[in-house]
Amino acid sequence: MMENQTRRLRQADIASKAGVSVSTVSRVLGNEPGISEAVRRQILQVAADLGYPARTASAAVPGSLALIASDGVTGGLSVFYEGIVDGLRGGAANRGMPFGIRLVRENRITPEVVASHLESAGADGLFLVGIDPTDSLRRWLAETGTAMVLVNGTDPLLQFDGVSPANFFGAYLATKRLLAAGHRRILHLTGSQRHTIRERERGFEAAIASVEGAEGRLLRLTFQRSAITEAHEVTATALAEYPGFTAAFCMNDFIAVGVLEAVTEAGRRVPDDFAIVGFDDLPCAGMTNPRLSTMRVDRAAIGREAVSLMIARLGDRNAPARQVCHAVVPVAGGSLPNDQ
Repeated sequence: MMENQTRRLRQADIASKAGVSVSTVSRVLGNEPGISEAVRRQILQVAADLGYPARTASAAVPGSLALIASDGVTGGLSVFYEGIVDGLRGGAANRGMPFGIRLVRENRITPEVVASHLESAGADGLFLVGIDPTDSLRRWLAETGTAMVLVNGTDPLLQFDGVSPANFFGAYLATKRLLAAGHRRILHLTGSQRHTIRERERGFEAAIASVEGAEGRLLRLTFQRSAITEAHEVTATALAEYPGFTAAFCMNDFIAVGVLEAVTEAGRRVPDDFAIVGFDDLPCAGMTNPRLSTMRVDRAAIGREAVSLMIARLGDRNAPARQVCHAVVPVAGGSLPNDQ
């Protein structure tokens, strides 16, 4: 009884210093979901400062290193990966896992480079964030038995663990929203060759195939300039070449912004004459007029899930690979008629 009272009092000390409720402290220390990463990190730091044993077995957890492609994270998608990194950091801190992060150019992620980064960081586990491993890297990871988790990635060979949004089902649902609104000729703007994005293409095609008389057309972007600029130009051309198309599902919200601009400049009203659905629910989705209808990806949850997969992999390196998909949630906006 005395031990429980002491534990409660010390949690109250943490709550007082952190400026939160005791129940919030209890949830963070119990690794419960539903707490923002900023609050989670603050409470864990205060607990450490007060000497509270948030994770008594933390010293036994090997360290891990996250490699993120600098090509994407320093460009338009930086805001997407910020959420994932928050989840990784918060999840690692909560599990007592030493964690580091490095930016690397994707075309330079060779076995030698990865081995050097792991050695310099003193890490046993590897997170590849938004990166599909090359064949040579796959072989090296398998040969060395390196614990590896793909973050925002999938492995079609089922060799490595991975966590990603439910890209196929999310794209299927996004396209079905347009079909339910009565649209039968729908564009899909995409371009990346990553496995995750190919799943969104398959989801779009499956939704189109599910409705008799529906027609879909893929418009591929090169991403040799900003996604918004290229999407604007590609859409303007498509509106002239395919005047019967009345809607677009976009690979991400940046592309959807470019589509919205092009459609508006062409004199079409959104959503009355042309409907648009994006993906990811990035901040830009809430800045357009009208607000974009999109699909929300819980990026911090993906990061936390990746840490859980890594802990399990470090505990059993011979277990079958697992691929975890997090559901994406429709977000209502003004670019789709009667969107609720």
